Amino acid sequence: MKKFNKISAVVALLIGLAFTSCETTDLDLLDDPNNVTLDKADLNRYLNRIQLDFATFMRTMGDNGAELSRVEYMFGRTYINNYEPANQNFEWATAYQGMFSDMAGAEPLAIADENFKHIGIMKIIKGYTLITLVDYFGDIPFSQATQPVEFPAPIADPGADVYAGAIALIDEGIALLNEPGDALANDFFYDNDYTKWRKAGNSAKLIAYLNTGNSGAFNAIVSNSSNYISNASDDFQFQYGTNEANPDTRHPGYNTDYATSGAGSYRSNWLMGTMLELEDPRIRYYFYRQSSCTPGSDDCVFPGNEQEVLTCAGAPTPPHFPAGMIFCSLPDGYWGRDHGNAEGIPPDSFLRTINGVYPVGGRFDGDELASVAVGAGGGGAGIMPIMLSSYIDFMRAEFALNSNQVATARGFLESGLQKSISKVQSFGSVDPEANSTFFPTSGDNNAYISAVSSAFQNASGDARWNILAEQTFIDNYGNGSMSYNMYRRTGYPTNLQFNIEQAPGPFVRSMFYPANEANVNSNITQKPNVGVQVFWDNNPASPGFPVAN
Repeated sequence: MKKFNKISAVVALLIGLAFTSCETTDLDLLDDPNNVTLDKADLNRYLNRIQLDFATFMRTMGDNGAELSRVEYMFGRTYINNYEPANQNFEWATAYQGMFSDMAGAEPLAIADENFKHIGIMKIIKGYTLITLVDYFGDIPFSQATQPVEFPAPIADPGADVYAGAIALIDEGIALLNEPGDALANDFFYDNDYTKWRKAGNSAKLIAYLNTGNSGAFNAIVSNSSNYISNASDDFQFQYGTNEANPDTRHPGYNTDYATSGAGSYRSNWLMGTMLELEDPRIRYYFYRQSSCTPGSDDCVFPGNEQEVLTCAGAPTPPHFPAGMIFCSLPDGYWGRDHGNAEGIPPDSFLRTINGVYPVGGRFDGDELASVAVGAGGGGAGIMPIMLSSYIDFMRAEFALNSNQVATARGFLESGLQKSISKVQSFGSVDPEANSTFFPTSGDNNAYISAVSSAFQNASGDARWNILAEQTFIDNYGNGSMSYNMYRRTGYPTNLQFNIEQAPGPFVRSMFYPANEANVNSNITQKPNVGVQVFWDNNPASPGFPVAN
C-alpha cells in the first residue's frame, strides 16, 4: 500500500498538478514541466518542478509520520521491516535528485536575470525540506550535496549543523523576497504574495526551535503575529484539482479511495475511535462511512460471515493490550484497522471507512452509509496541509505546558481547536451534495472546545499532556510530520493504541538511510537499526520510549 501511494504521488503531482491552476498557467510553457533538460532550462520550469516536488515530498514524508503516530494506519508487524531502506528511496530522491538539483540549476539563471524573488522562495523551500529531512533521517548530506563533480560521495553533516544551515537559508530567502525580480509564472502556494512566503519561512523555523527547545528564538518570532502563520488566510498548503485524467489533478488520497474497485486504504482505528469517544465535531469531515455496521461491534450485528470481511472480528484482544484499549472493531460503521495489522485484504473495499471531505476533497458523512464512486463528493479538490495556523497554536501550547504555564497552554489549546474546527468545517462546501443537516452547529463546536479545555484544566501530569497530544494529533490529520516529532519529543500521548505485535522492535526514532544512497555512497554508513535518535531527541532509548510502542 505504501508503494502504491508513492506511485500515485508521482502520477498526480509530478505530471498532472502543473496544470492545477489553469487560469494562471501558461500551457505552452508547461508542455513538459517536470522534465527540465538543458535545452529547456527555463527558470519558471524549474520553479514549477521544485514546487510540485516539495508538495510531493511533504505529503509522502507526512504519511510516514502519520503511520508511526497512529494518525493513519500502519501495515506490518515490526518497525524495522516496515521502514526498511528501500522504502525511503522515493522521498530522498524527490529532495536531492529533484528539488535540490533543480535549485542548483535554477539559481544561476535567476541571478543572471536578477530574479531574486525566485531565489528567495527556493531557499525557503530548501530550508523547510532540510529541517524535515533531519527530523526523519538525522545526519544528512548538506555541505557537499548537489556538487557531483567535486563531491561524488557527499558526507552526512551532523543534524545540528544542517538545522543551523537550514535556518540561515530561510533567513536569506526571506531577505531576498524584498529584492527586485519578476513574479513567478506559477506560484502554487501564495500567488506571489511575498508577505505570506515570509510567514511560511518563519513558521518553518518554529519547528526547529520547538524540537531543540529554543524558547527564546521561538518567542522572538511569535511575539508579532505578522511574523508567522497566525490565521487561516496565511496557511501553507497545496491545492489539488478535480480533473480525472490527462492530467489527473486530484488529491492522491482521493484517488486511492474513490475508485471503481472501491477503497484502497484503511483508516486508523485509534484516531477514529478517539474522535468517536470524544464526539469530535470534525469526525464527519475526516471520515466517510460506507457501512452502517462494523463486524464485531457491540452495537450491531453484521449480516453474514464476519470472518470473510473482518478477520479479527470475534478474536480475543491481544494479551499485551490493557483493558479498554481500542481493538479491531468500532461501532456505527467506523471500519478501519489496528496499528501494525499485517493481514491480507478481505472483500471489504465497498464497506470500510474512507477518506472524507477534509483534507482530500471526498464526501462529507451525512449518514448516507453508501458505497462511493469516482467523482463523488468534492471530486478530489483537497489540500496538502504543510503548516497551518492551528499547528502553531498547539506548538505554543506545548512550550507553555513545558514551562508549567497551564493557563497559557489552555488558551492556546482553545485557540488551536477553534482554528482547526473552523478550517475543517469550511470543507463542507467542497462537497456539493453534503447533507447540511449533519453539519455541527456553533453550539456543538463551543461545547466540544469547552469540554476539552475543562478536562485539560482539571487534569494533571500525564493526563494533561495526553489531552494536549491527542488534540495535536487530531489537528494534524493530513500531515503526520508534526505528530511524529511531538511523539518523539515528549512521549505523549501515552495512551496510543499498541502495535498488534507484542515485540515490534525499537520504535522508529529515525529512518534508515535510503538504499539507493547508502549502497553507493562510500561516505554514508547505514544505521544499525531504526532506534538511532536524531540529534534533538534526548529521551531514553527504545524500546521503553515512547511507552505506547
